[in-house]
Order: sequence, then structure tokens, then C-alpha cells
Amino acid sequence: MPQYLAPGVYVEEVPSAIKPIAGAGTSTAGFVGVVHDTVTMPLLPGRSGLKPDGTPEPADLATLAPAGEAQLVDGWETFKNLFGEIQPGNSTLAHAVYGFFNNGGGRCWVTRVAPQEETDQVETNLIAALDTFTVIDEIALVAIPGAVSDAVQGALLDHCENPYLQDRFAILDGRQTTVLTKEAIRGGVRGSSYGAIYYPWIDVGAKGADGTPVYQPPSGHLAGVYARVDTERGVHKAPANEVIRGALGLQTLVGKQGQAGLNPDGINVIRRFDGNNTVWGARTMAGASQAEWRYISSRRLFNFLRESIDEGTQWAVFEPNAPELWSKIRRNVGAFLNTVWASGALLGNTPEEAFYVRCDATVNPAAVREAGQLVVEVGVALVRPAEFVVFRISQWAGGVE
Repeated sequence: MPQYLAPGVYVEEVPSAIKPIAGAGTSTAGFVGVVHDTVTMPLLPGRSGLKPDGTPEPADLATLAPAGEAQLVDGWETFKNLFGEIQPGNSTLAHAVYGFFNNGGGRCWVTRVAPQEETDQVETNLIAALDTFTVIDEIALVAIPGAVSDAVQGALLDHCENPYLQDRFAILDGRQTTVLTKEAIRGGVRGSSYGAIYYPWIDVGAKGADGTPVYQPPSGHLAGVYARVDTERGVHKAPANEVIRGALGLQTLVGKQGQAGLNPDGINVIRRFDGNNTVWGARTMAGASQAEWRYISSRRLFNFLRESIDEGTQWAVFEPNAPELWSKIRRNVGAFLNTVWASGALLGNTPEEAFYVRCDATVNPAAVREAGQLVVEVGVALVRPAEFVVFRISQWAGGVE
């Protein structure tokens, strides 16, 4: 308490009780992929030195990023300087990252894995590379383009479900097959609300030695679609009914009847409409026992709310656990959720219908406070996508009575 000795007016700065909660990022992606040590690297900007035989001076070339280390990539030019232009030694990863930026992505982290003779060793290294993303808090989407084994895809889901993370979402590629069954496309990978799987693979213009298309996994392009929808509409909008930029065709054309057998099993189909290759599914891989997490937008919106509140209330740790603190938390979290509701992400005509925040003696009795805990109960009414739009049409005699 300041001491006043002389008469007069004193103006003091008083900390505001409102500590705004900023929304966490939702569109930064993390990619893992194989890049050979022998890929051709581009010239550094401003360099053009050539040896007498016409080849570039090694000192003028960009240096390949080391294996097993996550690299921040903020644009296609950055990727090329770290991992090389699209070529046989990096094509799957490079096409995926290019598709990410082409479809609206802005930032991603990339960890390369060196090739191995044994397939099992490659998969082990891909799984291990996911650990490089654990300490990167901004990552919200994770993919290993082209990796379709149960082991790798299961590890992706495990990474996103990690109790110390739970702030990211896995985008998986379906198997390359023409058999339209869950077993053929999903294999034996388990269900999870923290991941979504897409089918079929897409044609991006890559050609084999015989001139036929080399189809690419869609996960990188889908991560870009997620980022684009987040920016234009918000994380509560399902990343579906969206055109995949750069997709020239599909490896397998699936019609309405074919999709009817896949959609209930959480397989999101990419369909072709009027010449556009369109994402025509919005489901997670959650099973029937997790019906509340059936839709991608529900899981990702909840991740966003949890991460935002977590990051925005760290100031409360070690504060006196008393009604004054409870009131501050109610105001801060309530103000944040009110903004989320106003954006259209929560269901309800009024904030009271859309959410509630409870932090008082009923959830913080003496036993809880003695344990050094502060409990805040938050309830939200999530909006869900209109997956099935039904019109009921009947005949009407018309006229007036």
C-alpha cells in the first residue's frame, strides 16, 4: 500500500482483472518424410559460380537439412533450400509440402528421414521422427505423406493423443486400392477421434518413365485445405466441400453408392464434381462409442478451446485460491468463449445457451483447495456440420379455398 503524506490527487496504475485469452493457432502443420542424402540442392540466392566443367561450385549450393531435426518452413522457396526441388529422392514429401502451400497453408515444420534398405527400419525412423514435434507447441496438424502401414499410422494417432499434447490432429492417407471396403482402405489401423483418413490418392501431374501418372497421397494437400478453411471460415467449419487445388485427377473415381459404404466407417472420400476434385467427407476415425467426436470440426474446435484456455490462464498458477481469483477466471474464460460464440462456432441464440463457466465454492470445496487445486468447469455447445441435407417434397393441390 503506497503512503500518502501531502494532500493532493494521486493517480495509480491498477492491473486489469481481465487478462484476454488469445486463440491458439490451428493451421501449422508438421510433416515427416524420406529425403535421400543424394538429392540435388539448388543454388543459393545470388550465387551462380560454375566450375570449368559447367557444374556449380559446391559452396554455392544450399545445404541439405540434417536428418532427424525439425525445420521451420514458411514457404516453398524455403523448402527447396532445405530439401531440394521436387525430384526422385524426395518426391512424395515435396509434392505434399507443395500441395500444403498451394492450398492455403502458411507455416509447417518438416523432419526428414534418410532412406534405409529395410522397410521396417524406415518405418521405425518415421515413427521416431514424430518425437521432434513434441516440443513444438504451434503444430496443430500432423502427417506422414504416403505412409500407410498400421504401425506408422497408429503412431501418428498415438502422437496426437499424447496426454501432454492433445492439441493436434492427424491426417492419414488411405491405401492405394480399387476395393471399396474399410479393410482395404484403412487396413488394421485403430479408430481415433484425433485423426481422419482420406481416399483416393490424387494426380498432381507427376509422370513415371512410361508417361503414366504417378499418384500422390492427399494428406499434404488436405493439410493445406484445413489451413485455408481455418483462415477463411474458422476451425469450427468442417474442411469439406472444398476443392483441392493442384489435383488434376483421382486414382479411383468413387460415386455416391460407393461412398455410402465408406462414410459410416470414417473414410472421407475425395469425389469429382464438374471437373473439380472435391473433399466430400468430414468425419474422424472415431468409432460408434465416440459418437460425440464423429466430426473433424468438433474435435479440432475442442482442441482449439482447450489449448487457448490452457495458454491464456497460466497466470493463475500460484495465485491465492480464493473467490477473487475465481471471479477473474470466470470473467476471462467467459469473455473468450463469448468471442468464440460470436464467430458462429458455438450453438445457441445467446451466450447463456452456448456455454457456461463455473468456478466457485461448489467445484472448489475445502478438500480441493487443501490439495492445492483450482477447478474450473466449462461447458460448450458445439456446432456440427450439416452432413445430410434433406428436403421433403410432396404434391400440393395449390389454389385458395
